[in-house]
Amino acid sequence: MEYGILSIAIPLFTIILAIITKDVIVSLLGGIFAGLLVLNDFSFFDAFLALFDGIIAQFAQGWITKTLLFILLVGAIIRILSDSGAVERFVVYLSQKSKNIDSPKGAMLLAYIIGLLIFIESSITVLVAATVAKPLCDKNHVSREKLAYICDSTAAPVCTILPLNGWGALLLGLIVTAIDSGTIQGDSVSLLAQAVGLNFYAWISIILVLLVILFNINIGPMKYTKATPYEVSPHQEKIKPSLFQMLLPLLILVALVPLGLLYTGKGDMFAGSGSTSVYYATIITLLFMYFYFVPTHVMTHKKFFTSLYEGMGEMLPVTTIMLFAIFIGQIIGDLGTAKYISHMLTGNISAMYIPLLVFLTAAITAFSTGTSWGTFSIMMPIALALGASMDVSIPLLIAAVMSGGVFGDHASPISDTTIISSMAAGCDHISHVRTQLPYALIGGGLASVCFLVAGWMVA
Repeated sequence: MEYGILSIAIPLFTIILAIITKDVIVSLLGGIFAGLLVLNDFSFFDAFLALFDGIIAQFAQGWITKTLLFILLVGAIIRILSDSGAVERFVVYLSQKSKNIDSPKGAMLLAYIIGLLIFIESSITVLVAATVAKPLCDKNHVSREKLAYICDSTAAPVCTILPLNGWGALLLGLIVTAIDSGTIQGDSVSLLAQAVGLNFYAWISIILVLLVILFNINIGPMKYTKATPYEVSPHQEKIKPSLFQMLLPLLILVALVPLGLLYTGKGDMFAGSGSTSVYYATIITLLFMYFYFVPTHVMTHKKFFTSLYEGMGEMLPVTTIMLFAIFIGQIIGDLGTAKYISHMLTGNISAMYIPLLVFLTAAITAFSTGTSWGTFSIMMPIALALGASMDVSIPLLIAAVMSGGVFGDHASPISDTTIISSMAAGCDHISHVRTQLPYALIGGGLASVCFLVAGWMVA
């Protein structure tokens, strides 16, 4: 059955609801219910049942359940590292060993390098980079806004450039769904790997941050930010420094993901399961942390599990967003939104403009909803169907969705990553949004040109 203009109305309604409510979960839930109303001939009762039956049905798919559990377990890892004092001891260690980086440029480079090395989850990236670099930035008169910008603009981009994480699991799942439905053909991991090289906004953002650090580039409101006075904490001087309590769990977590891809792919990393790899990587990491922290009295058995449960609880909102994001993506596919848009555009617009349009639409969606993951789920089915019907490069369109989602997420004041970055850096949230926006717009403008040129080259 064809739903015509209603197939477009549902994702638009979701975006408008996000703008009005400023609540990602409510907007996604509202969009899901509206879509189910259409699919069930506007029967409120049938749509109500389909909503809650559909939520349960998500767990029947292994990759979805593993990805959701991965998010919860990452929350546990973050909380245990914090409650055990591992992060604090790591900060003290770096502070004592930081003579070579004890300068404004060195302090910013420290945050930048940590942001690139920790690509398991954007929240971990931001929290660790900001926590470690903040004392050094304060000491060297680097504003908290500049630190928040560095952390925010490396976190999500590096998670999409090195997608051996939950981001990759979601993206692979969306691509696999399109392959299984016959929308596109190919190998999901290979398509995602090709898209990484075309992920223009992420690459531009990471390069731009480095240039800002090396040449002290201050644009717009960033010119008028002031550093926070540096204070030495007496408590910090009593803390025993430790490098490995935080570093070893993260190294194990990072190393296990490619090993998991090799194992599940039977020697071929590109044929491996991303969701399975990240799921077991977090489980093994938590087991390692228990046998490392409890016997050495870093934490008690009771405190370890208290932190584990609390950490999982803190990630429930993110897990809910993920669940609803996948659900609405399936509904958009059932409505035939992509086919309807493709039918409207065919013969009316050149294929060379499609990557740019996908990028801009994804950016607007992410800005409005504050979630790149929700944007991926809404836009990926549409973009892949457009690519198949209009003969546009599939990896380029995957990259356009990824770039647009991250760009809009960076510019959005309601983005969770933006909020976490301002909180972790210790600066006013609105001040962070205002100071980061010019840099995000520069990156978005350059990425737009890249997608236009790339579209022209492959058309």
